[in-house]
Amino acid sequence: MLITACDNNLEQFPPIIASSSSLKDFSGVLNGAYYYQLAAVTPMAVMGDFRADNAHMIESPYTEFDQFTPNLKAMDNQFFRPFYSALYKSILSANNVIENSKDAIQVGEAKFVRALSYFKLVLVFGDVPVNLSASPSPSDPSIFERKSASSVYNDVIIPDLNAAIAALGTARVTGRASKYAAQGLLGKVYMHMGNFALAETNLAAVVNGATAAGIILKPSFTTIFGVANEANNTEVIFATKILASVTDEYGFTDFWGWYGGLDTKSLAPLDADLVAAFDAMDTDDSGGKTDLRRAVTINAGKTASPKFPQTGGSDHDWIELRLADVILLYAEALNENGNSTEALVQLNKVHTRAGLTTLTNVVLNTKPLVRQAIYNERRLELAFEGHRWFDLVRTGTVNAEMGQTIDSKYHLFPIPLSEILATNGVITQNDGY
Repeated sequence: MLITACDNNLEQFPPIIASSSSLKDFSGVLNGAYYYQLAAVTPMAVMGDFRADNAHMIESPYTEFDQFTPNLKAMDNQFFRPFYSALYKSILSANNVIENSKDAIQVGEAKFVRALSYFKLVLVFGDVPVNLSASPSPSDPSIFERKSASSVYNDVIIPDLNAAIAALGTARVTGRASKYAAQGLLGKVYMHMGNFALAETNLAAVVNGATAAGIILKPSFTTIFGVANEANNTEVIFATKILASVTDEYGFTDFWGWYGGLDTKSLAPLDADLVAAFDAMDTDDSGGKTDLRRAVTINAGKTASPKFPQTGGSDHDWIELRLADVILLYAEALNENGNSTEALVQLNKVHTRAGLTTLTNVVLNTKPLVRQAIYNERRLELAFEGHRWFDLVRTGTVNAEMGQTIDSKYHLFPIPLSEILATNGVITQNDGY
C-alpha cells in the first residue's frame, strides 16, 4: 500500500490533471478504479488454478505453486506484488469517488469496485491493511497495520456491497457494476464466510431476478467464452474488460496464455486430475453421456485448455461473475440450509446444459451426496476461471482433493516483500513465508 501511496503509478488512467478538490466530474477517476483491476486478473487466475489440481507448472521456480513451502515467495515480483499494488490503487481511486463525487451511481459503482478489490485481497492474503481515505498519510504507520479478514468482511466489504445494491440498477452495462453484480458478489462473500442463510437470500435475489434483467444461461456452453462471444453475453453478470491496446502493470504472460500452454514455464499445464474428473463425470452420469464442457475446457492431446482461444488473444475479458457460478453457489447454500430438493433443481440447470442426465434425489439422497455433486459441478463448470483453489479452501476440502496433507498456513499466499520492507515491518508476512 505504501507503493500505492508514493510511486508515480498513482497517476490515474485516463490521466487526471485537476486535483480532486476541484473536480466536478469523477467519471475518469471511476474509470481508473476499474482499470487497475486489469493487473490483478492474471495473478488471480494463476493462483486459482495452478495452486490447485487443475493446472501445474513444469519449470522451476514456477513449480513452487505445487510445492507448499516458503519458497513460493520467489513468485513475488511476477504475481503477488502486481496483484497487491494494482488492487490498492483501484481502492484509492474508488475512495476518491466515494469521498468526492455527488453522483450516487458513481459512488455505488466505486463501492462495488472497492469491495471486489478487498474481497480478492482477503482471499489471497487473509488479513490486510485497510484504507478508506482518498488521501492517506504515508507518515501514519497505523494505516499499514493488517486488519483481520473478518473485520474486512464485516466493516468494509459487506457495507460497501449493500450500499452498491441500494444505489445501482439491475440493467447490465458491459464492464460496469450493477445491482445484481453487487448482490451476486455479496452472496459469494457470505458463502466464503460460512453464512449460508444470508448467502441464500442474496443469491436467490439474483437467480430469481436474472431473467427480467436480461441475465440468462447461454443455451450452449460453447458460446460463453472467447472474444467472439463477449458482445451482449447474457450469462456474464460482471467482467473486467480487457483490450490489447490498453496496457497495465502486469507485463508477463496473460491468463489465456498460461491456460493454453503458451509459456515455456508451463507448455503442458493441464493437470491429469482434471482430465480424470471429466472422465468420472461421464462415467457417473446415469445416461453414460459425454460432458459437453470437456471439449471447451480441456485438450488432453495438447495437455492444455482451449477455453480462451488464441484468436483474439489479449482482448479476452476476464469473467468475474457469471450466472452459472451464482446458480451453483445458490444450490450449495440451499443444500447447507436443509433444502436438498431445491438444491438439485438449481444444480440441474447447469448439469443438464452440459448434456448430462438430470440428477435426482433417488441417488443423491443425503445432504453430503448433494454437497459433493455441487462441488464436482463447480470444478468442471468453472475450470480455468480462477475459482478452484479458493473453492477448496472455502469448503475445507484442500487435503481431500489435493491428495496430500497441506498445512493450512499455505492456504494463503505471501505478502509482497516490498510492502514489508517499505513499512519497516509494520506490514507483516503471512505465517509460513
